[in-house]
Amino acid sequence: MSLSADQTVEALRAVGEPTRLRVLSLLAGEELSVMELSRILDQSQPRVSRHLKLMADAGLIERFPDGARVFYRLSSDLRARRLIDTVLDLLDASAGEVDDRRLEAVRRDREAAAGAYFERVAPQWDRIRSLYVCESAVEAAITRAAGDGPFDRVVDLGTGSGRMLTLLGKKAKMSVGLDLSQNMLNIARANVTKAGLDKVELRHGDIFATRLPEQSADLVMVHQVLHYLADPAAAVAEAARLVMPGGRLLIVDFAPHKLEYLREEHQHRRLGFGDDEMRRWLSGAGLTPSAPIALPPDTDGLTVSIWTAERPAVAAEKVA
Repeated sequence: MSLSADQTVEALRAVGEPTRLRVLSLLAGEELSVMELSRILDQSQPRVSRHLKLMADAGLIERFPDGARVFYRLSSDLRARRLIDTVLDLLDASAGEVDDRRLEAVRRDREAAAGAYFERVAPQWDRIRSLYVCESAVEAAITRAAGDGPFDRVVDLGTGSGRMLTLLGKKAKMSVGLDLSQNMLNIARANVTKAGLDKVELRHGDIFATRLPEQSADLVMVHQVLHYLADPAAAVAEAARLVMPGGRLLIVDFAPHKLEYLREEHQHRRLGFGDDEMRRWLSGAGLTPSAPIALPPDTDGLTVSIWTAERPAVAAEKVA
């Protein structure tokens, strides 16, 4: 299906302005908040918001509130994306160099804030997690959702203190844990040793680019990581890439909530994830989602959600 003549004209009018072209180019890389776009473009937030509204009305970008903040990303409509890609392909490669440098500064500030937080809380990481919901109930549900095993290879992305490895490691012939914080990895190493697990590899690694072989693990876990990330969908796609035919991806995170203070005090970027959103990401990555599991807190607080998805085993027959 193509855009109508009127829709095409409206979209081209929305694109035909230098600032809006810059915004589209930036959003082609990742979703950004109004505040971040204002900083990169060096323009006031009201002015940037007007540009964003015009492009959203034209169907070029999508607006999604997350707590007190609003984020924007390129439209998921394939017709709109085709037009955007065509326009951006016409731009000179050097046109966005200044914006790219400012975007990199935004990313560095994000990473520095998150890194400082993780280094500060690493010794008490498991205690902080336990404030949200009964940890024993969550871990029992994770164990059930992961399955009986045994697993040939388990991968834990954003392993933190290594709790998922110690929880499920005895069911695995080999486990790999990745994390960007060396302090966290040191704690994970101590916990893994204490648990008597010797077939565990802990490495410094990026959840967006793990450098692990495609379809190489029969269980991949992402436990309480996505809400810290600027592009959680990309992390889900990378995690799914690692799942072998017949294997499973297990994601644990929070359901949507309104505890805004978690942004400032604990560096949460997203205030939870909806089931529909997660289902789209998992299906888009080639996996078959199962029914989600919701674990409400014992008192007022956060609901923990567990999402699982499998790569169809028939894929192995196609390769053969």
